[in-house]
Amino acid sequence: MHDRLSHRTRPARVAEPLDWTGPDALFTPQGYEPGYDYPLVVWLPEPTRPFDLGRAMRRLSLRNFLAIVPASDPHAGDEPLWDAIERIRDRASVHPRRIYLVGQGAGGSEAFRIACRHPEAFAGVVSLGGEFPLDDGLFARLAEVRRLPMLLCRHRTDAADAARDTDRTLRVFHAAGAMLALRIYPGSNDLSKAILADVNRWIMEDVCGTAAPVPSTAAP
Repeated sequence: MHDRLSHRTRPARVAEPLDWTGPDALFTPQGYEPGYDYPLVVWLPEPTRPFDLGRAMRRLSLRNFLAIVPASDPHAGDEPLWDAIERIRDRASVHPRRIYLVGQGAGGSEAFRIACRHPEAFAGVVSLGGEFPLDDGLFARLAEVRRLPMLLCRHRTDAADAARDTDRTLRVFHAAGAMLALRIYPGSNDLSKAILADVNRWIMEDVCGTAAPVPSTAAP
């Protein structure tokens, strides 16, 4: 277990503006209340594409989440991610059991990889177009991974090999008894309004403990 993300008790915070000087990109929700423990969305963008955090959060939600993009360092592995989470938890009101990884493309595959290796640190993981790394042995902590909600968003226009990979992924998850929701969308934009609206509902269903089905704009 990554000890820096232990669910320790924090002292009560004094209401004050969020002062952020870290190297990471930060999104603060509208009407931010320092005394409320917000869910945190940790974004892992596609490394080869530009990523606009503000634009993505306008489509995800302007009010529901704190969000952060860890500073990039290709030589540091996943250490910048843990450092970024620790920095935001030291400065803002973050619910320690509501930290969600959301990755795009290769960042989505990396989100799966990190979350399955540290399932106790996250409340859920979302991949927007990134394949699940089936050959990485990510079910070593199977009992804990089974309790980790995961969402994979793909497109109807994905290549045939991607479709075969998705089918294989579903079979592996079924055999393992792990939780993976699959949603398939038209178009090719991983950060479309339809997809991010569904991601918002999927996370908030978990945050609020909603058992009822959540309407989706995904293609059948």
